[in-house]
Amino acid sequence: MNFTETAWQIFNQSIEDYHVFDHPDTLINNPYPKDSLERILYAKNWIDTVQWHLEDIIRDENINPADALQLKRRIDVSNQQRTDLVEFIDSWFLDKYKNITPKSNARINSETIAWAVDRFSILALKIYHMSLEAHRDSASEEHRLNCQQKLNVLLDQKEDLSTSISQLLTDIENGDVKMKVYKQMKMYNDESLNPILYQKEQK
Repeated sequence: MNFTETAWQIFNQSIEDYHVFDHPDTLINNPYPKDSLERILYAKNWIDTVQWHLEDIIRDENINPADALQLKRRIDVSNQQRTDLVEFIDSWFLDKYKNITPKSNARINSETIAWAVDRFSILALKIYHMSLEAHRDSASEEHRLNCQQKLNVLLDQKEDLSTSISQLLTDIENGDVKMKVYKQMKMYNDESLNPILYQKEQK
């Protein structure tokens, strides 16, 4: 299997494993060897899957405000973990391709490998849940047909994104694209950069 086929298989394994208990407090049981790319990809999708369900819960109009605030804080932490892991994946590929010398006319892609993989992971979740809706017995026929149409679009998107990621990897390996990684440098979680946080510390 090529990289995108492997990643897709791992993402769907993670999603299926999560839904055995279908609860955001379920502890991850990563089946892949330590330091392997497969283990990283499984962990990446697990974070996405847990956060997907947290985002569902927080949209309950009857949720207790205190519970909603706790969930918002948890989602913030999850977002930071997600970003950190995406950057770690980019570092993994940067190390893998460190001995490749880009051509003098090599392009710089607007999106790194890992951020494309991030979209691929989210897409696996969209397809899983849209498929459930397209086949949900309790839903109306109109709802199921509408969801099937959306699912068809998502499946097309999966093929296109898979092809794009594969092409990007090939272009990097051939020296046609220069791999360059920028950190996200998110400021709102940093106590030294978010004025709400550092002004609080100064009081």
